[in-house]
Amino acid sequence: MELEKLRHLLEHWIEHNEEHILKYVEWAEKIKNERSDISRMIERSIEHFEAGNQVLKKALEMLK
Repeated sequence: MELEKLRHLLEHWIEHNEEHILKYVEWAEKIKNERSDISRMIERSIEHFEAGNQVLKKALEMLK
C-alpha cells in the first residue's frame, strides 16, 4: 500500500517539477536582456531541478 502511494507521489512530484521548470525557463528568457546575471542563476536552478527529476524518475522506475 505504501509503495503504491509513493509511486503516485513520485509521479506528482515529477510533473510538478516539470511545470516549475517551464516557468523558470520562461522567466529566464524574459529577463535575459535586462538582467543576464539573474537569468543565468535561474538557468542554474533549472539544471538542478532537471537533475533532481532524473533521480525521481529512476526511483519511480524502480517501483514499476
